[in-house]
Amino acid sequence: MNSLKNKVAIITGSARGLGKAIAERYAALGADIVLNYSRDKASTDEVKGNIQAMGARVISVQADVSKVENIERLFNEAINTFGKVDIVVANAGMEMVETPVIEFTEEQFDKLFSINTKGAYFTMQQAAKHIENNGRIIYIASSTTVFPVPGMAVYGGSKTTPRYMVDILSKEIGHKGVTVNSIIPFAVDHSGIFSEENSYPELRKSLIESCPMKRLAEVEDVANVAEFFASDMSSFVNGQHLLVNGGATQ
Repeated sequence: MNSLKNKVAIITGSARGLGKAIAERYAALGADIVLNYSRDKASTDEVKGNIQAMGARVISVQADVSKVENIERLFNEAINTFGKVDIVVANAGMEMVETPVIEFTEEQFDKLFSINTKGAYFTMQQAAKHIENNGRIIYIASSTTVFPVPGMAVYGGSKTTPRYMVDILSKEIGHKGVTVNSIIPFAVDHSGIFSEENSYPELRKSLIESCPMKRLAEVEDVANVAEFFASDMSSFVNGQHLLVNGGATQ
């Protein structure tokens, strides 16, 4: 088993779904955890309790990643509490699907880009400023950045820019032994728009049909890769984008 003992990990958007699964995985491996949420304190408190039950140290920080000063405060609180940051997972985001290009409003566009693009960008910027040598920066992207899907133009576009930042940042701070990679999940069951069992039935059916394994991803599938990228096993894997999609074609 990989060990993250004596490592400090910040996971944005960790109240539920992928962020929750990754935070709990890192805690199980011995890391100190910094949870982040925007509004859902109750769910975050539940995750915090789960992590404390494992015997790991954990704090939760309310911070809206669409505001740079909130991101800066998130990192400051992590460092003030634990003294350092070793792993950063830029996971916070929002989804908007089944909306054709001609129907997107300026308000919707701005909201998606403020969280998914600006939030991820400045989270990784703060990570680059504060992360320890030989640290890990991980961006949670989306398979819509690889396979364009009708109705997801603005969502996929908002997740594409941070992927490019991964390419550049991996070159700019690689000399510190820091790796910067992205995970590109397929649609994930029990997370995001598929948190509810019967949500988006037609889209769910279409996505499952496009996958040779005939299922959506599970949060643990993504947490497995997040564990790899956070561990010593990936110390020479840098600037990479790993699809976790079961061979799906969309």
